[in-house]
Amino acid sequence: MIQGTATSFVYLITIVGFILALKGLSSPKHARRGNLIGAAGMILAVAWTFSLSNVHVSARNLALIVVAMVIGIVIGAPAARTVKMTAMPQMVAIFNGVGGGAAALVSITEFIALPHSGIALYKIGEVLFGVVVGAVSFAGSGVAFAKLQELMSGRPVTYPGQQVLNATLGIVILGLVGAVVGTASTPLLVVVLVLSLVLGVVFVLPVGGADTPVLISLLNAFTGLAVAASGFTLNSYLLIVAGTLVGASGTLLTRMMSDAMGRSLPNILFSAFGSVITAGTAEGVEGRSVRTGTPEDIGVLLAYARKVAIVPGYGLAVAQAQHTARELADALAERGVEVYYAIHPVAGRMPGHMNVLLAEANVPYDQLDEMDEANREMPTTDVALVVGANDTVNPAANNTPGSPIYGMPIVHADEAQNIIFLKRSMRPGFAGIDNELLYDPKTTMLFGDAKDSLTKLVAAVKAA
Repeated sequence: MIQGTATSFVYLITIVGFILALKGLSSPKHARRGNLIGAAGMILAVAWTFSLSNVHVSARNLALIVVAMVIGIVIGAPAARTVKMTAMPQMVAIFNGVGGGAAALVSITEFIALPHSGIALYKIGEVLFGVVVGAVSFAGSGVAFAKLQELMSGRPVTYPGQQVLNATLGIVILGLVGAVVGTASTPLLVVVLVLSLVLGVVFVLPVGGADTPVLISLLNAFTGLAVAASGFTLNSYLLIVAGTLVGASGTLLTRMMSDAMGRSLPNILFSAFGSVITAGTAEGVEGRSVRTGTPEDIGVLLAYARKVAIVPGYGLAVAQAQHTARELADALAERGVEVYYAIHPVAGRMPGHMNVLLAEANVPYDQLDEMDEANREMPTTDVALVVGANDTVNPAANNTPGSPIYGMPIVHADEAQNIIFLKRSMRPGFAGIDNELLYDPKTTMLFGDAKDSLTKLVAAVKAA
């Protein structure tokens, strides 16, 4: 009785820690502390679970558990510490997939251990839910990782009758789930597992690169739900609460990402939006030309501005230019220029990608303006410096009905007095459409690698 009360108290502390961790992760300023609180809660829960007298583990199995934990630490810790910011999305995707796969394996193990008769139907249902959702998350995250890591094309993979086939596959899985509930058949469970893995693959294939942030959030929610199902299976309210928190937060984040793109979730998942296409040269499309500038001229413009907005995108991450962007901001601040960063919620390849990137460079949190706040500042901004962003500043989202991104909220860089684009070429973003802002009379292009261009701008500002 005393042990049960103590366990409930320890798990309650852990749950409170998880909630505080989520609260901390809602802001870049407190994200590091949130991570530490969540990690401390998890360590406490694992340590206490091993100390319980009712945890009967043979010496052989205990050794296997310890070996598995050591392998996980050896793989996970170096991977997390050495991963580049450009590779952060795929690391999140594969780690999330591992969580879903683990939940599915727990459910399968518990199913095998269930008695063959007299078992409540809801217990089988809990197991099957964990298997299906965990397997979908595992396979889908694997495909997302392959796309992000460029092991396969980032373009949507579509074929005739794809949605009909996917729907048929889902219906077949539901039918087999009903059969397993009625028969408790292990062979049928294996079929459900295999088909769920296939569903996870075909579910992700038609999702293109521009929609990756939403996809990662959704798969994260799936993993949380699978973990919660494992909690019901194991009668662990700690897992139930932890999984539900992840599932709920992932669902809310998915909804927020959808709203930020101005599109419904079904449209994102099933419209095959996000094709990557190769576009024109520095002359743009249809022979139209753009205005280009030199680092020296742009440096003078920045140095004598009153307010400058830096609008980061995936190109900043690719070039590993976050530290150089911070150096430029510091050089401008020394001259009395007000600098802020305009952060679009879906800039990059995962939710919060730009916040994480800039936090790594120790950019002050009070300089990170979310999209709505930045848009209020933009009309009084002298220069909007767009570094590696494209779709998130494309005015077609506001004024071109029928455009794939029409209705998507954007950073209103077009409202600044001057616009500077740092781009490698005139290739479009992941939406695969041209950006009229590049041809705006207020726009000046500086072609080249973002880090190299920013380095030249830092020197030009200091010399101005």
